[in-house]
Amino acid sequence: MNKTQLVAEINKKQSFLCVGLDTDIKKIPQHLLKCEDPIFAFNKEIIDATARYAVAFKPNTAFYEVYGSKGWCSLEKTIHYIKENYPEIFVIADAKRGDIGNTSANYARAIFDGLGADAVTVAPYMGLDSVEPFLGFDDKWVIVLALTSNKGSQDFQYLEVNGHHLYEEVLTKAASWADSNKMMFVVGATHPEELGGIRRLLPEHFLLVPGVGAQGGDLDAVAANGLNKDCGLLVNSSRGIIYAANDEHFAERAAEEAEKLQKKMSLNLIKK
Repeated sequence: MNKTQLVAEINKKQSFLCVGLDTDIKKIPQHLLKCEDPIFAFNKEIIDATARYAVAFKPNTAFYEVYGSKGWCSLEKTIHYIKENYPEIFVIADAKRGDIGNTSANYARAIFDGLGADAVTVAPYMGLDSVEPFLGFDDKWVIVLALTSNKGSQDFQYLEVNGHHLYEEVLTKAASWADSNKMMFVVGATHPEELGGIRRLLPEHFLLVPGVGAQGGDLDAVAANGLNKDCGLLVNSSRGIIYAANDEHFAERAAEEAEKLQKKMSLNLIKK
């Protein structure tokens, strides 16, 4: 999916919602455990219920890899289902890959050719040669970790380097590797005060913003500081949507929570 297609979907739905499919078999409704593939059964209902409000889905691969080949199969089926039924929706494999060049090349093939995802999250710590292999695919995206929403982000990301925070150095350097048609950045919603500075630093790039919902990020603050002329934001909510209920009505409740966020997003897009 290219940038023009993504922006068109955002404008059509008046939404920049990304639904995180961090599916934990211990948290899904008990009645689904009778299914042949409970994880896929859960994902399918969540996808169908929220697709009208979302422009992206983001399965975190760890929640599938933990179950070995069966879990990976559930992930493949999930992405295939989205691509088959909702091809207009952007799919992010939240895998946080990054290694020496030949290893990254195989990671990239697994995510893009194997799974068919539109984008993958990548850790930039090892530098250009660890990220570059992901950039060689048409209409595929690399989403670089920059300023994350976890408490441990303070350990390294705020270190002073050349008169700037390390995360600012990462943003500036990585942005020189690819333009806003192939690269996005992860910026946590729990850092709204930094988001405005990041937007000034990178006026054209999309930002993937986790942390709204269960982690306490404020959507209005994110929008006020991060929106650009193309929207430029994908705001992710995982637990707040997919685990809104734990009974037979879980999909309906997920849709309600997704709709609430979409309506707030629409208001922010209108104000912008």
